[in-house]
Amino acid sequence: MATIAHASAQSLPRNLVVHAARKPVPEIAFENATGRVTTLTAFADKALVLNIWATWCVPCRREMPALDRLQATLGGPHFAVVPVSIDRGGVDAVMKFYGEIGIQNLPIYLDVSGKAARAVGAIGLPTTLVLDREGYEIARVTGPAEWDAPELVEFLKPLVEQRSVTIQRTDRGASGVSSTVSAPGGAFARGIQWVRSLFANN
Repeated sequence: MATIAHASAQSLPRNLVVHAARKPVPEIAFENATGRVTTLTAFADKALVLNIWATWCVPCRREMPALDRLQATLGGPHFAVVPVSIDRGGVDAVMKFYGEIGIQNLPIYLDVSGKAARAVGAIGLPTTLVLDREGYEIARVTGPAEWDAPELVEFLKPLVEQRSVTIQRTDRGASGVSSTVSAPGGAFARGIQWVRSLFANN
């Protein structure tokens, strides 16, 4: 098991930033495919992968199938991928794109004004926030990621299984990264051990 955890740690995306402490997320609003306005409160008690993207963004287009597969893998009462498009072409542009690449599991959400993207501090596309089940940001990725890769799925599972997770990560320069993860026990214990080993110093 130690060998598997070590291999997974080596293949985690370098642009995954795990925060030292959970961060509050602004109450953003966006529209669904029918034009109805919704907010993050509609996803109460769900861990979220909140993805800010656009159909004209080439890295976003490459990333979307992995997000679709992630939703198929983890989607349920306590997890959702929330892809929010900033396309000015609106729902038609997103529907066309979904059809072209065969997206089957992701809903359509729109932020044509770009207000939600600015509110969460997106500095480029794609920008993805990882939120725990209490709605706090615990990690962020700027740029694309292979979201259905085994190591990222395992990284996300503890958030799905437990209401809140506190992750503390300390950078140690060239010597590596050490991390301490604290959360209530129970069935979550193995997930905690995995995340600890994920960032263990070699």
